[in-house]
Amino acid sequence: MSVVGTARTGIEALELMPKVKPDVICTDLMMPKMNGLELTRAIMSSTPKPILVISACVQDEDKNNVFQLLDAGAVDVFPKPRSGNIEDYEMITQKLLTRIRVLSGVKVFTKRSQNISPILTNNGIPVKINRDNTNNTVSSTFVKGIKVLAIASSTGGPQAFQEVLSQFPANFPVPVLCVQHISTGFLDGFINWLKQYCHLSVVVAQTGDSPRKGYIYFPPERQHLQLDAQGRFYCVEGVAVDGHCPSATVLFQNVARFYGSASIGVLMTGMGRDGALGLLTLKQKGAYTIAQDEATSIVFGMPQEAIRLGASKIVLPLPEIAPKIMEIIT
Repeated sequence: MSVVGTARTGIEALELMPKVKPDVICTDLMMPKMNGLELTRAIMSSTPKPILVISACVQDEDKNNVFQLLDAGAVDVFPKPRSGNIEDYEMITQKLLTRIRVLSGVKVFTKRSQNISPILTNNGIPVKINRDNTNNTVSSTFVKGIKVLAIASSTGGPQAFQEVLSQFPANFPVPVLCVQHISTGFLDGFINWLKQYCHLSVVVAQTGDSPRKGYIYFPPERQHLQLDAQGRFYCVEGVAVDGHCPSATVLFQNVARFYGSASIGVLMTGMGRDGALGLLTLKQKGAYTIAQDEATSIVFGMPQEAIRLGASKIVLPLPEIAPKIMEIIT
């Protein structure tokens, strides 16, 4: 791996790009003259490249602003290290290098999904959708027996979750349980960002609560999303499964154990193999299982492994996942 160029400002970066032709661009949000958001927009409108946001803002009060870069076309977010511990620094460095290697081979999607935009106030600040005023509804009668939807993703997941979850109406009849592989400090900003686009309430699951329709649940940071014998949330720090905590496989296996065939499982874009075995467990229990296709996956790792195992009943491009779910449950 080689660093082919460095720039102090976004303007310098734009001028440098045609000369060095990078495979991946790493940018901060806060830069002089042209910030990371402006740079990302300029790159994606001229010479699209995989963009990784590396920013301390992921852990600051203004970390929500980082997600504007995902809207503009950036692929992923990585937090700057805060600790001065050399061991922590070396570990984070290796994680960053791995992330860059993966992104060097990803597809770049320049067109955002239609009809996915936050409501803005007069001063341009995004606000949460008014869930009481939407024409998108499902039938008041759903008789197919589905009681829960479980979705998981990794690299490219924020954009995939945005597209899928934003299509569910306010009266979506089952709870939605989700896992997204995220860096520490990323969760609150991710949830606040999703709230701008979703008709359902997006929340962090709390141990002891029961899943309820009208809600989209994510586990607390560094905790698996599990269900106890009564189907209540049991969130706990545990051993990483397939390298991750929270783990998609842990979620899917818990849903399979408690809900069985009355569930839908969806595995979307992401590197690695987390979720594949869990999706297979769901399918073996009679659940309807979906894997995202290669053409629309930013990283075709997790869904590819699920397909290889025969864990998916159907393979779909991202824009067709939400409509298929609506078809199944209504």
